[in-house]
Amino acid sequence: MAANSKVYKCLNPVGNQEPVDQFSLAPRVNDLNGKTIHLSICGEADIWVPLEKRLKTDFPEVNWTMKKTYGINPVKLSEEERKTTDAVILGVCW
Repeated sequence: MAANSKVYKCLNPVGNQEPVDQFSLAPRVNDLNGKTIHLSICGEADIWVPLEKRLKTDFPEVNWTMKKTYGINPVKLSEEERKTTDAVILGVCW
């Protein structure tokens, strides 16, 4: 190091994150057999196509429904779909 070189110090931009309490918004579904899970996917197909294949392969006992949109806003469930759906997976990718 040269004698006239400057030494710079910087702070870590990540900072310190305080711990937070986590809680569920709904009770966990333990038995997926016969349940209806709705996939609401918006964005590019490079992520949701393999996700859809993987979920349907890993959980064949689930009744899967899906709505896809290529915009940034997910398609809302109809009133009838809300009554018959047990869970929703919202996937946003771009």
